[in-house]
Parts: sequence; C-alpha cells; structure tokens
Amino acid sequence: MDRQLDYDNVTNVLFQHSVNADAAEIHGIMCGMLCGGMSLTDQKWQSVLADTTNQGEPFSQAVSFKLEQLYSQTCEQLLEGEFSLQMMLPDDQTPINDRGVALINWVQGFMLGFGLHQQDLMQCSADVKEAINDFSDISRMEEPMDADEESEKALYEVVEYVKVSALLCFSELGRSLLDDQKDSPSVH
Repeated sequence: MDRQLDYDNVTNVLFQHSVNADAAEIHGIMCGMLCGGMSLTDQKWQSVLADTTNQGEPFSQAVSFKLEQLYSQTCEQLLEGEFSLQMMLPDDQTPINDRGVALINWVQGFMLGFGLHQQDLMQCSADVKEAINDFSDISRMEEPMDADEESEKALYEVVEYVKVSALLCFSELGRSLLDDQKDSPSVH
C-alpha cells in the first residue's frame, strides 16, 4: 500500500487543514457514494465531502490532491472487486479502541454516502438490505473493547464483514466505467 495513502498520512493532512473528519470517515463516505451507485466519473463527490466534513468550504489544494489520490485508488480497488478494497483504518499497532472508533467512523461515513445515492432500499437485494441494517448496528457500537486476542479477532471479523458487504453493495449497485461511457453521448 502506498505510504502516502495510509490512515495516518491522510488523517494528518485533513487535520492540518481543519477538516472535521478522519481518513476513515472520508473514505467511508467515498465508498458509500460509489457503492450506492454514484458514477465513477462524477466529480461532485468533492463538494459532497466538503459539505459534510468541511462546513461547505472547498478543500485546500493539499487536501484536494490527497483526496483525488484516495478516490482514484478506491475506484480501482472497487472495480477489481474480490478482496482488493483497503479500508482507511489505523494499522494494527494502534490501540484497539482507536481502531474500533475508526471502523465506526468508516461505517457511519459509508451509510451517509450510500444514502445520498440510494434512497430506495426496497429495490435492493435482501443481501444489501441486510448489510445496511448490520452497518446501522455497527455504527452504534459503543462498547470499549479489551486489548486481548478475542477482541482482536472480533474486530478483524467485523472489518472483513464490512469490506465484503461494501463490495457486495458495489457489485449490485455500483457503476462500472462502461456504465459511465454509456451515459456520454457518442459521436458518429
């Protein structure tokens, strides 16, 4: 993974520029919008993120640049599918409760982004509905975790579940680059 795009690096850039979110939440919103059906070539995502995490102010150039990199990487990972999605979470050396909070931020961000593009869950498959319900439960988790092997395993399993669920939403609702090309009028 590119060191320029890990949780700490992205979070530091956000905080240096007074953005009111960590890398997990920003990445969650981004993934949620894409998994909810936003076009991959839609450039409105930056203003949506600015509205939700930066009091509607446009991002500084440094933040914009970092987010563009993250967005490109996220689109690539979602299109690759399988297990390529790297969630923006702190590394395993970070205390477990900090990782748990980051996971909750990611899931809350995902639900926000997803909701912007997918208001009608009735049309979604049972699997997607279940994933979104589970995300809702995960986003409300408040129990502090013990720094033991059992908690580590539980957190790991929740992270993997969230990752697989996000990819499931993307495979059902997400747009491929081919979809984007169909939208633009072709010149003959």
